[in-house]
Amino acid sequence: MPCLEVADLTFQGRGPYSLTIKGGECLGLAGPSGAGKTLLLRALADLDPHAGTARLGSLVCEQVPAPLWRQKVAMLPAESLWWHDRVGDHFTDFDRIPSRSLALLGFDPSVGDWQVSRLSTGEKQRLAILRLLQNRPGALLLDEPTASLDADNISRVEELLMDYRQQHRAPVLWVSHDPDQLDRVADHRMVMMANGRLLAGD
Repeated sequence: MPCLEVADLTFQGRGPYSLTIKGGECLGLAGPSGAGKTLLLRALADLDPHAGTARLGSLVCEQVPAPLWRQKVAMLPAESLWWHDRVGDHFTDFDRIPSRSLALLGFDPSVGDWQVSRLSTGEKQRLAILRLLQNRPGALLLDEPTASLDADNISRVEELLMDYRQQHRAPVLWVSHDPDQLDRVADHRMVMMANGRLLAGD
């Protein structure tokens, strides 16, 4: 399956960064706050200006429209955005979300009719993950995907994301401040130092 390959990526005076994540592999990224981990994800998702090359198999970031790239190389931000009043209106087709996925994250189909204003921070984050996966991205860029969740829901989210990774052989870049979590989910680790240097962590 396609690898996510990054060569000489630079942005905001940082880099160059080069890395490869094989299909079905999870690379864990740790480091202090402010080191630039989120900026790296945003550059990889083509959300911020950058130089260098990023490719997912034959798809090259610099050669395709940004929306197409972000559909295939999808980023989950630390805080999800919601712009409609109703949960289901944020999904391409809410009715096609597998009931098992909803149940795993503690929901049933009625959540599609909920008002976003009634959602807790943790509920928004779990639903944002379902929203991200519904588009069947080929690679995942995850920025602290469980930071706002309790232990039980952390386990559920990890299970869902790892099931997706294995089923779709998707390369995953997972940012976390929790070393125990990276022990559970990551095949390899890197550490971004306070000065922006990216070092092998395993």
